[in-house]
Amino acid sequence: MLRHHNSAPSMPKRAVVVGGGGFVGRAIVNALRAKGCETDAVLKSEIDLLAEDAPQRLAARIQDGDALILVSFPAPARTHQAMLDALRMTAAMIDAIKGRKLAQLVAISSDAVYASALSRIDERTCRQPDSFHGMAHAARELMLAQAASAPFAVLRPCLIYGAKDPHNGYGPNRFMRLAEAGKPITLSGQGEELRDHIFIEDVAELAALSALWRSSGSLNLATGHSVSFAEVAQILSGLMPGRVRIETQPRTQPVTYRHFSVEERIKAFPDFQPTPLALGLSHVVKEGR
Repeated sequence: MLRHHNSAPSMPKRAVVVGGGGFVGRAIVNALRAKGCETDAVLKSEIDLLAEDAPQRLAARIQDGDALILVSFPAPARTHQAMLDALRMTAAMIDAIKGRKLAQLVAISSDAVYASALSRIDERTCRQPDSFHGMAHAARELMLAQAASAPFAVLRPCLIYGAKDPHNGYGPNRFMRLAEAGKPITLSGQGEELRDHIFIEDVAELAALSALWRSSGSLNLATGHSVSFAEVAQILSGLMPGRVRIETQPRTQPVTYRHFSVEERIKAFPDFQPTPLALGLSHVVKEGR
């Protein structure tokens, strides 16, 4: 659950976004700047969080009174080595903020901290990761919570889609790449699994709102509407007429479904309205990949 420490939205003195050049970080920087917030985007090309001097270099970018938003993460962390890298990066972030009087700390996490077989999730659901990626995010959350001396918010997005997404996970982003390459969208089984897909600009907006409200606690970033992968493919077929072929292949994994309760999100940000999937996908198709 999220708790606001400001009684009304208020611009932080400054926001520093670590990982501000990546897919999610860049969107958050844009959202904050659109609201008039002075924002410093820390890019991977400027500071390698795995380098020995990372804590010192990052500390030099942070000032007392900043809202610090942590996005950098080796995604996806599929191996134990990638998980260890994620923890080393987190350790560098913690060393960098030692002694700083931050106004707020925000971490962009993942719904991978929940067991993949769970069919319904809310903020009271226990963390029970069953992948290195989920374990890395869960451990990162706990490490930051232990070190935070300012209000600390954990935001856990469900499946994110958007233009220029570098990842190629099963879902809208891969489907669009395949369609644009003239290849068929191949569904696992009949594509009947239900998932919640959130538009990248909605993730950025919720992160920016958390900074303006100076929130702490945890919040799942989801729309509350789960649709099947088959439906996603059908929506794209309508948006890209003549360019989408849909095929199926035998399933190799059990069918799983996932639905998020968004009751807490509505309580925290009642004026926020998520982008409908069809509208978000149409934006991505127009913007190109």
